[in-house]
Amino acid sequence: MKYLKFMLAALLVVPIIVYIGITKHPYSFLFAWVLNFGLMMAVFIFTNTFTPKLTSDYYNSKKWEANGAIYKWLGVDIFRKFLVLIGWEKVIRAGSPIKKNPDAIKHLENGTRQSEFGHLVIFFIVLIVNVFVALSFGITKSLSLFFTNIIFNFYPVILQRSNRPRLQRMLRINARKQL
Repeated sequence: MKYLKFMLAALLVVPIIVYIGITKHPYSFLFAWVLNFGLMMAVFIFTNTFTPKLTSDYYNSKKWEANGAIYKWLGVDIFRKFLVLIGWEKVIRAGSPIKKNPDAIKHLENGTRQSEFGHLVIFFIVLIVNVFVALSFGITKSLSLFFTNIIFNFYPVILQRSNRPRLQRMLRINARKQL
């Protein structure tokens, strides 16, 4: 049943992306939009169906990430405010409100891994398409793919990476209190 659900999603998403790419051109803003959101839907179904563990060391905060200076410099706080402004934060928090108990924090920390994984996969797929469009039609024709990839995937990845050190610190503090 797991595989059927994912295959149905792929059978829905892929033809729509291909159709838009053929009829509206792979360098159109509509194609960039549909590609990103179609992939988001497919990756969301994949991660919810197969629930990858995501225990790699990659997901652990690095020392240089602890204070978040690099992410502030890249503008993640502006992106966070933008998400609040457009109401995205409300939509996300309606489905999973923030609670301060250790299980909820662990769930939230795992959610950052799931979100980062999904956006990272999509980032690289869109990047490959972006390079193809740039080589085939010129760099200026590929800009809609480039900018949608930055907004829809790069910034969500660094947002999750900037949130994780704080959540991991809270989990360590809770673990020490349990001892």
